[in-house]
Amino acid sequence: MNIARVDLNLMVYLDVLLRERNVTRAAEQLGITQPAMSNGLRRLRELFGDPLLIRTSDGMTPTERALELQPLIREALLAMEKTIQPKEDFVPESSQRVFRIMASDYAESTLIPMVLQKVRANAPNVTLDILTPSDVSFHDVEQGWVDMAINRFASLPQSFHQLRVWQDDFSCVISKDNPILKNFTLETYLESQHIWASKTGMGVGVGVNPEDVQRLGWVDEALAAAGKKRKISVFTRHYQVAMLLSAQNDLIATLPSRLAEMERFNTKIAVVPPPFEIPSFDLSMAWSPLLHHDSAHQWLRQIIKSINNCQ
Repeated sequence: MNIARVDLNLMVYLDVLLRERNVTRAAEQLGITQPAMSNGLRRLRELFGDPLLIRTSDGMTPTERALELQPLIREALLAMEKTIQPKEDFVPESSQRVFRIMASDYAESTLIPMVLQKVRANAPNVTLDILTPSDVSFHDVEQGWVDMAINRFASLPQSFHQLRVWQDDFSCVISKDNPILKNFTLETYLESQHIWASKTGMGVGVGVNPEDVQRLGWVDEALAAAGKKRKISVFTRHYQVAMLLSAQNDLIATLPSRLAEMERFNTKIAVVPPPFEIPSFDLSMAWSPLLHHDSAHQWLRQIIKSINNCQ
């Protein structure tokens, strides 16, 4: 039998009839007339090919088939009621949800500590699972397997939602023993050796071609626009490593300013503006439309937005 041809209201009638075992009381409970309930019982008998309820000296008595159907009908109706109920609001204080976030090394170092602080203060049992860009594909985010990607995006799938977290510029991190600090110009900058740090894309990384300026990122593109090129001694995908290496007195790391500022109390290095203009960039969060209306996801996005508002 094709369920599309079945009046599912009859299942509600049957559930009440088997519980009340009385046509009049069943009709009253459903707010319909007794003739309407009697007609419903007739249709149910035709549907199942069984009398279902038989009048005896003890009242309306269910048949063996009716007794088999009763728990099945009740379970099906409960599942349907659960399906159509409005989804409960996210309650941070009691939630044990795991949020999976793809974060670049930059975002993990600068943003995630502040996110974690707010999450723990408001939702102590919520867990953050931080993934790297190499762990995740856009497909993972699109399918909702990863809650969010936080990175600098050159492009995103058209279906994604995104929001700028903040804008940042660049600073140079240099050892205080480096004599260049006495005369820090574009000329001395170009004469020095440099540390390159970047891994903003998603997917498995590959080796860097020092001659491919278009793939070296903001710093080298800005120099190329002025007809200049720096000497890169070290390529790393980790900003924290770049900052550690910059303590060597002959190396310069040109890094996002929010990251560089994390070392402002380090007595071994100095943080200074670059001697040329580098365009600023946006850190953004992106998520699947499948999660856009999820109350827990909305809560996490609001946490991140509030961090930016406090900057």
